Amino acid sequence: MSDHDQKPQSYSYAQAGVNIAAGNALVKAIGPLAKATARPGADAELGGFGGFFDLKAAGYKDPLLVAGNDGVGTKVKLAIDHDRHDRIGEDLVAMCVNDLIVQGAEPLFFLDYFATGALDNGVAERVVAGIAEGCKIAGCALIGGETAEMPGMYAAGDYDLAGFCVGAVERGEQLTGDRVAAGDVLLGLASSGVHSNGYSLVRRLAADRGWKLDRPALFDNERLLIDYLIEPTRIYVKTLLPFIRAGRIHALAHITGGGLLENVPRVLPAGLHAKIDADSWEQSRLMAFLQAQGNIEPGEMARTFNCGIGMVLAVAPDEAEALAADLTSVGETVFRIGEIVAGDKGCTVSGSVETWAARKAWEAVHLG
Repeated sequence: MSDHDQKPQSYSYAQAGVNIAAGNALVKAIGPLAKATARPGADAELGGFGGFFDLKAAGYKDPLLVAGNDGVGTKVKLAIDHDRHDRIGEDLVAMCVNDLIVQGAEPLFFLDYFATGALDNGVAERVVAGIAEGCKIAGCALIGGETAEMPGMYAAGDYDLAGFCVGAVERGEQLTGDRVAAGDVLLGLASSGVHSNGYSLVRRLAADRGWKLDRPALFDNERLLIDYLIEPTRIYVKTLLPFIRAGRIHALAHITGGGLLENVPRVLPAGLHAKIDADSWEQSRLMAFLQAQGNIEPGEMARTFNCGIGMVLAVAPDEAEALAADLTSVGETVFRIGEIVAGDKGCTVSGSVETWAARKAWEAVHLG
């Protein structure tokens, strides 16, 4: 048979590196995970071209919709390198829903985007299970998502995540910062760790300092260092929502990239300045470890990491003590960290943040 008589090669998607059957199997496997997040307004069934949400069934009369999206950043790389896929999805949800609650909005539904070079259903199921758990913690429904298998775009074993969340708030009840006034007290809610910002620096330090992440942390021989670093971002939705609806909170700032210095001013009107006293809370040993290992200047710490504060509340001075007690009773760790004063819009952090290295000198010695 001559060359021109040979049958042309038949190509398939699988030969190009995309496994449609595996993708279908993943959708079937994660269906029960999504179903477990069902809430009034959404039955959380997967498989359609889109997900429906019934605002009336959720109890809203005249709602404003609030939407946000985010990712997890290079914290994903830590999860990949150390086989810690189970809770990285909680971070994805947290980064989105915490941005909604600061505007007074209840998160209603969530969609995820999981992109990889070659689909590993075992890994993907673990990631989505974490997303579903985050949705349950936040009280929102996982109503859909997208799994993208893109050969050549990612190194073997790598994946990336993005999340999209929509929330609602009754008209007139949204938090815009217009209620903030001079004299308001700033309350800080403790973070669970590094949350999901600053990991490019964390990973650089780990590489340069030769950290053994699978060994006990130098500051805590009862827990592995990777466990500290992979701890999911705290989700503040369910504890804050009742107090927002009761009108007890003037403004909220989610402390993400940019730290205290850049995030608190985002919720302030012109002519008001946030003064934060870092003596008001004890820096965690994890934060002290990061600062000592990197010889990080205090100002750099305050704009890179959350420094132990994941959410900041502006409240009326006569409300601060009672609200702090109420938040403590529902599981938050609360610090009175500063106040609002007249001045140029911005934030000043003073006190121990300027002397953390000296104040924690023993950690610098013991932690190298």
